[in-house]
Amino acid sequence: MRHVVERLDRFAPGTRRIVRVGGREIGVFRVGDRLFAVRNRCPHQGGPLALGRVFPRIVSTSPGEVELADSSLIRCPWHGWHWDMQTGEPYAPDDPRVRSYAVSVMRGEAILCARRREEGEPFVAETFSVGVEDDYVVLEA
Repeated sequence: MRHVVERLDRFAPGTRRIVRVGGREIGVFRVGDRLFAVRNRCPHQGGPLALGRVFPRIVSTSPGEVELADSSLIRCPWHGWHWDMQTGEPYAPDDPRVRSYAVSVMRGEAILCARRREEGEPFVAETFSVGVEDDYVVLEA
């Protein structure tokens, strides 16, 4: 199911939104031009994970060589545990995962058409052409 989070032009890089979907809180993050979403619950002791610090993952292919990975990490603000924001995988191998969600950018017109298909539009009525041209951040939950 898709949930519109925010217009893209109102969702600046380096910011986050916490949305409630089906009784769950989900943190949606814009890191540069990338979007990530994770459940706002640390599996360790239930802390507000989406309030944690976000930083790039550093990888090393050989001694003395380091580079920034394509993914970002989030750190629990309560106890400092870390997770990959794209996959939900823990930084420490024995820690539990967190739930991550797909996030995309859709044109407003595409959102409108998708909702019409999902609802099936069983009734016919006089309609008027409506255009929605902005881009929106959409959470798949």
